[in-house]
Parts: sequence; C-alpha cells; structure tokens
Amino acid sequence: MAAAAYKMISIPEAQDIVLSHTRPLGAVTVGLAGVLGRVLAEEVRAPDSLPPFPASIKDGYAVVAADGAGEFPVVGESRAGHLDQLPVAPGSVAYITTGAPVPPGADAVVQVEDTEKLPDGEGGQRRVRICKAAKAGQDIRPVGSDIMEGDTVLQAGERVGVAEVGILATVGAVSLRVHTTPRVAVLSTGDEVVDPATSPLGPGQIRDANRAMLLAAAAKAGAEVVDMGVARDTAGHLEGCLAAAIDKGVDVLITSGGVSMGDRDLIKPLLERQGTIHFGRVRMKPGKPLTFATLELPPQQGGGGGRQMLVFGLPGNPVSSFVCFHLVVLPALRKMGGWAEPGLRRVAARLAVDIRLDPERPEYHRCTLQWGPPPPGSAPALKAAVAEAAAAQDPLHAPPPPSHAMPGHGAGELLASQELWAVSTGNQISSRLLSARSANALLEIPCAAGVLKAGSLVSALLIDDLGGMPVPAGGVPVTPGF
Repeated sequence: MAAAAYKMISIPEAQDIVLSHTRPLGAVTVGLAGVLGRVLAEEVRAPDSLPPFPASIKDGYAVVAADGAGEFPVVGESRAGHLDQLPVAPGSVAYITTGAPVPPGADAVVQVEDTEKLPDGEGGQRRVRICKAAKAGQDIRPVGSDIMEGDTVLQAGERVGVAEVGILATVGAVSLRVHTTPRVAVLSTGDEVVDPATSPLGPGQIRDANRAMLLAAAAKAGAEVVDMGVARDTAGHLEGCLAAAIDKGVDVLITSGGVSMGDRDLIKPLLERQGTIHFGRVRMKPGKPLTFATLELPPQQGGGGGRQMLVFGLPGNPVSSFVCFHLVVLPALRKMGGWAEPGLRRVAARLAVDIRLDPERPEYHRCTLQWGPPPPGSAPALKAAVAEAAAAQDPLHAPPPPSHAMPGHGAGELLASQELWAVSTGNQISSRLLSARSANALLEIPCAAGVLKAGSLVSALLIDDLGGMPVPAGGVPVTPGF
C-alpha cells in the first residue's frame, strides 16, 4: 500500500489505537533492591503492627500520669532496642529514649526539657524532678498507631517510589510480585546513517543520533533495551534485522527512518508483509509519517501460547522521533509495565512568546516550563518593562505596576503573582534536535491560521520531571509566615 493511501488520523486517535493493541505483561518476583520504579502486581499487607509495642515519642522519663509533678527515683531505663525488666510502679519513673518501649506500669512520657536531674539518693539511687504533670498517653505512640497488623500498605497497581521502598522494608516485604517491564529493541535505518564515533564523516553521511536517543528514552521509561544497530536501505537487510529482533524475543521494536514516501522507505512494505499496520499517517507536526503495526508471532522455545510484538516506525528526523516516542511509544511502554493511567500528564501554562500557527496540522511545540513571574525577555516581561519606562516619563497617567513588581507587597501578593510559563526552545524545524534540549513539555498548539499571542493559556504535556525546571531570578516566594 502506498504511504499516501493510509488514512490521516489525529494523535488522540493514534494513542487510542496503540493502547487498544497493547497488553500488560505478566508478573515476576523481584527483591527489594530491584523494585524501585516498578508497578506492584499484588497488594502488600503488614504482617505485624507498627510500632509493635507502645513507643516513646521523645527522650525523657516514663511515668505514672496520676503521680503528677514531684521528685521520684529512677528505677531503670528503656532505650531503643533494650528494656530493663523493672516495672514502673506508682511513685517511680524510668529514663526513656525516643522510639524505645514504654516499660510496664508507665502510661505517659515527660520530655527531658520538663525535668531536672537531682543528686543521687541513698545507695546511689538516681533521682529526678518532674516539673510538669503528664496526661495519660502523653508522648506515647500506641501499638499499631502507624500500621495495624493486616493493614494493606500498598495496593496492586501502585508504582513504587522511594517512600514506597521504605514502606516495603518496614513491613518486611523483601520479595515482591511486580509487572514485567518490556524488552525494547531500537533499530535505525538508512545508508547515510553511521555510528556516532565516526570521524571524519564521509560524503552524505550523518551520525546516528536517533538510536542513542531512543535507547536512552526507553531505558528511562524502565524498559530493558536491545541495540539492533543500523539497517541498510535494502529489503533483504531490513528483513534480516526484523528477524533478529523477533529472535531476541523483544516486546517492542522501534525503528527510525524509512517510513515516508521515498523509493527506499521500506519499513511500511515490510510490515505489511509480516504483520498488520494499524496506521501510517498522523496529522501532527512534527511526525506525520508515524507508523504503528503489530506482529503475531509463535511462542519462543519453552514458552506458552503465541506472542505479540509492537512495531513503531518513527520518522527519521530526530525531533520527529523524539516527539513521537513521547506521544505514542511511552504510553504503550507504561501500559505494558502495569500503569493504570499510562498517558502523559497535562498541565496549563502561559506562552512567553508569540507562536505562529500552522493551518494544516496541530503542532507539538517543545518548551521549557518554569514557575514564576513573566520570564526575562518574554513578551509579557517586555510589555511590563515598557509600561514601567512610560510610567517614569509620565507618572500621572501610568497604569498600576503588576503586583510582583510593587514595592512593599508581601510574600502573599508575590506568591499569588507567580504562574507556570512556557518558554519556547526556539526554531522548531524537525531536524533541529537542539529544540528538544531542556524541553520538559510539549505544547498543544491548534491547527489554525494566524498567531497565538504571548500570555495565552495553553495545554502542555509533561515529558520530563518539573523538579529540574529553571529557577527564576530571585527564586519563588515562600508561604507567608513560613
């Protein structure tokens, strides 16, 4: 089928098609050290309570609350991991450290700051003055106050982060059932594509940026990656590379290049012969030739039933590959790995600059999101600067300055004036990979004529952690009173 014969579909349609053909993988057992970033396949319950004993919240003295304030003998001590066997009877106390078991007989803890050491009594008996009376239960964590025996601490389907690793260790869950992560092969195509180490370049040659980038992107998504090298522009060599990927038992094959309309764009004809192409053109900028196919394969030796391999044919231009990976490949990898909501997260941001619209295709514009006042050099910031300059010349007719620039305004007003701004990464041509540098979001720019003005509120799909976004000059104000 000629490339032009494929129906042009939208990215939301393409995403729905891909996810409808994506099956979550099975479960495997991993140890605690290998669970970070994985999705739990089974719930985790607590085998015992936390704390398993009444525990002190502070360093101080375990007391009988009814005794009130006064001078008392110190009959023993309880330290984390060690407890004297002497009970605390009325009229006595025991020294206790944070996290230690409360001795039998005691029903409250008085912090060190509310006590005073006294000279030893007869026979070297330690003594202490309790300066403030305690209420029963004061500064004691009851048994199970954090976690009760039998509680579900993590649900099936939850993704394990750093805090979750700590929870698993707390309840002794050191062997976990988690969703399998996909095995992903990456193959570049093209006679002109050479290894990145090649120097100097020969006539017509380009270094292979896509393969290294896509391997890194898949690995970051948690996949096990397989480097398939570069396929030459012959049907036989390309078919051999596909066969090699099948033999390696990968779940996903990502190719770059060879999906457009040239006489050596051989990916689509190969996939038509060996599988089912579900779409071959997408109304988007960049990435129109994006292709998705499935191959139904016999089981590997020793396996069960048949297996499926997803094939994503990404365009050869580096930025197109970058954008298409995040929009369609990444959600599929997430679903395979057990994510309940595998799509990219969407936020709203204001444009820092004007963006010219494309009347033929919607654009996924690379940008850097940052929180703060209008970024320096942006159209809103320049407008504010012009207004301030005009105010200096004609103060009687000047408009009021924005709240973030008004002297004497407190942290509350400053904090309220901050917004999420989308700063374009510059020239968006699909061959310019520098436009993906520092990008943490893709702006969803509609298909239309004209210009989307700076300051407009637009939707943005997150493709990276906002924890690394730029910090505005002077930082972001803190909560008033903090």
